[in-house]
Amino acid sequence: MNNTVTPISLEIFRSTLTAVAEEMGVVLTRSSYSPNIKERRDFSCAIFDARGRLIAQAAHIPVHLGAMPDSVAAAIDSFDTFAPGDIIALNDPFLGGSHLPDITLIAPMFVQIGDEAHLIGFAANRAHHADVGGMSAGSMPVATEVYQEGVIIPPVKLWETGQPNNALLTLILRNVRTPDERRGDLAAQVAANRTATRRMQEIVDRWGLSMLDAHVDELIAYAERITRSTIEEIPDGIYRFTDYLDDDGTNDEPVPITVTITVRGSTLLVDFTGSSPQVRGNVNTVASVAKSASYYAVRCLMPDDAPMNHGTFAPVTVIAPQGTVVNARPPAGVAQGNVETSQRITDVL
Repeated sequence: MNNTVTPISLEIFRSTLTAVAEEMGVVLTRSSYSPNIKERRDFSCAIFDARGRLIAQAAHIPVHLGAMPDSVAAAIDSFDTFAPGDIIALNDPFLGGSHLPDITLIAPMFVQIGDEAHLIGFAANRAHHADVGGMSAGSMPVATEVYQEGVIIPPVKLWETGQPNNALLTLILRNVRTPDERRGDLAAQVAANRTATRRMQEIVDRWGLSMLDAHVDELIAYAERITRSTIEEIPDGIYRFTDYLDDDGTNDEPVPITVTITVRGSTLLVDFTGSSPQVRGNVNTVASVAKSASYYAVRCLMPDDAPMNHGTFAPVTVIAPQGTVVNARPPAGVAQGNVETSQRITDVL
């Protein structure tokens, strides 16, 4: 099949891949047990290529979607090989997560071409679970360390070669207050990722793997061109601003968040140097959340129909110094930071 990319074929692939991510969200909504996912829709879905590059996402939660590339990268780094039917779970904020209630499930997507299975990418979805243990119901306490906030799940295979890891699932469910609901929501997340794998098989069956690869590369390049064009409309210069959280939940001291944005041509440097050191309360964030807020601010300047993928991130560099409130070191508490501080970072930007 001819692999030539045209404006029409590019739009067809963009819409098709986005529809896969959107359908993941529909499956997750209809299959989940908890009101937090089914009704409040606190979840996000996206698909990535085999290198871990974001290629399509649904219009869900910005703080999830900007951070999920770090989750996929953590999964890739944690395992030497993947097999059809594997599903990796994680919620560790310091290994690609955001805060503990947000559990991410990542499925390597294998498609069958002849007698061979080819890894073409990863389906990922992140959902906020109503309880993951910890010192108080809901797992959003006023904590001083992450261990108080719930069960910590590093990248682990919750399913392996199509079979559930029942021992691991039992361990997780034994540490939460609503195990039946958690089991149902995790099953819904598994179903969403499997839906993406089926749809990608259909895409490869229809157009071929080389055609898909060519359009993924061009979609990423196209998104980067749009992002650079948007940044070029901002006058070159250095822009600074500081805003504050009222306190960290354990005392009355304001918590400053400082950003210096340097615009040079078609590139943007977002530097949070000067922000508060990490605090005792759990309004700290991890670097992926600071990056999410930064990408979101740039995305808001772009045309509504611009694709959001790996190319969108390429012209934007984010510096979040370790040990600060925007990139805390473990075992800092981070549950509220994903909610409160992420929004204040966006305000600062």
